[in-house]
Amino acid sequence: MSKYNPLWEYIQKKGKSQVKLTFDEIGKIIGIEIDHSFLNYKKELTRYGYQVGKISLKEKTVLFTKKEP
Repeated sequence: MSKYNPLWEYIQKKGKSQVKLTFDEIGKIIGIEIDHSFLNYKKELTRYGYQVGKISLKEKTVLFTKKEP
């Protein structure tokens, strides 16, 4: 279990085709501030049927998209 599992489960439960979250929202979900290690862990999200679509450092947001079947 990684520190990002609560985030992956949150996104999966939303069930939407796209979920956009701010860095602050992600931090509240996982209980710690998002850091560079997110880039290493993002591949875990595919097990939940989603992928990281776009990371905006300017807006401080991450767009998650549902994988096509």
